[in-house]
Formats: sequence, C-alpha cells, structure tokens
Amino acid sequence: MRPHTVHVVLAVKHTDRAKTRLAPLLSPPRRRRLVLAMLADTLGAVLAVPEVLSVSVTTPDPAVAALVAGLGAEVLPEPAGAGLNPALSAAAAAVRDRHGPTHLLALQADLPALRPAELREMLTVAPPGRAVVADHAGTGTAALLVRDTTAPLMPRFGNDSAHAHRRSGATELTGAWPGLRSDVDTPADLARVAALGTGPETAAVLREIDLPALPPAPAHTVC
Repeated sequence: MRPHTVHVVLAVKHTDRAKTRLAPLLSPPRRRRLVLAMLADTLGAVLAVPEVLSVSVTTPDPAVAALVAGLGAEVLPEPAGAGLNPALSAAAAAVRDRHGPTHLLALQADLPALRPAELREMLTVAPPGRAVVADHAGTGTAALLVRDTTAPLMPRFGNDSAHAHRRSGATELTGAWPGLRSDVDTPADLARVAALGTGPETAAVLREIDLPALPPAPAHTVC
C-alpha cells in the first residue's frame, strides 16, 4: 500500500430528516437539495485526491444512493436501526472485508468548501494510529483517521465528539484546513462555507438563498 493512502467512509441519513436547524431559512425541499449538493461537492473533492483508494457511503436514502453511485462511489446499505456510529463501523468493516487490511478515514458528508489539497495535507501529516480533525468550533469532528491497517475505527460522533475521540486515544491534528473543518448545521455555518467558497453544486443552491440575511460567520477556532 502506498504511503498515506486511505479508504474513505461516510454515513448519510435520510434527506427528509436532515439539517433541521436550517428550517428557519430553507423549506424541506430546498434542504433536501442542499444536502445532496453538499454531498456531491464533498465527494467531488475527496475523489480528486490520489491517496483516496475508494469511497463508500452508507445510507437508507434512495436519492443519496443514486447520487453516490453516479459519482463513482460505492453504496452500502445502512444496518437496520443503526445510528451514525454503528453505521460507520459497519461501513469500515465492509471496506476491509472487500479490500483487506487498510487505512480508513471517516468524513462528514457536508463539507462543501473542502479542498483536495487540504485533505492531501492532512493525510500527509497524520501520525500512525487514530487521529481526529475537530470542526471549526473545536467541539465536533470533521474527520476521523485510522492510520493503521487493522485497528478499529471506533467512531464517537455526536455531542462533543472531538473530546470523545481524543479521550478514546485519537491524536488531534491542528492544521488550519478551513474547508475540511467547516461542516454545515446552522445558518451561520452556511454563511461560513459561502465565504470560503463552495463546490459548484452547493454554490448553485446558495445563489437561491438571501445570503446577506444570514448571521455573520464566527471566527475560526480550534480547541
């Protein structure tokens, strides 16, 4: 295996239940469009990284599955009743069943400002073992890397997940990587990625939104 190569896994829930904190700004149909657009731009950036050997997405949503397959990523069925962490663990196990011992990277699926160069740099500087990239607020997790061909992924996504991943033994990576750290849950997050510059699919949705009405993006912080 070439140095720094990984197999990437993502989990995407049903678009009907996604991004509810954007409800004051976006109607349900537009939220669904935004979820698919952000996923498309995230996958576009990830698939442009030579060190990424494969991308697998676990989802119960047919629209997500169709998009993922059309972009050249593998679709994995979501385990019945599974939450985010069990779904990611199952996806990681499925990837290793197919490809053998390999490094793994779990990513958020809503990183529309991600740049391939950020991901390449992160993969280059990450030490052996498990490593975590906190989100822009320093509390959530944007990426969880396992630079070990047999160690488990051990995802701890959820409230204060960056701390949970550090507590479980993951090393925190401190590079700037603003696009990698900018997932989208709130109107302020949407303003942040708009300021950074997004991929084309998200940009098309943002053009339909009254962006000046959005709250100002907070300053970038990493704890």
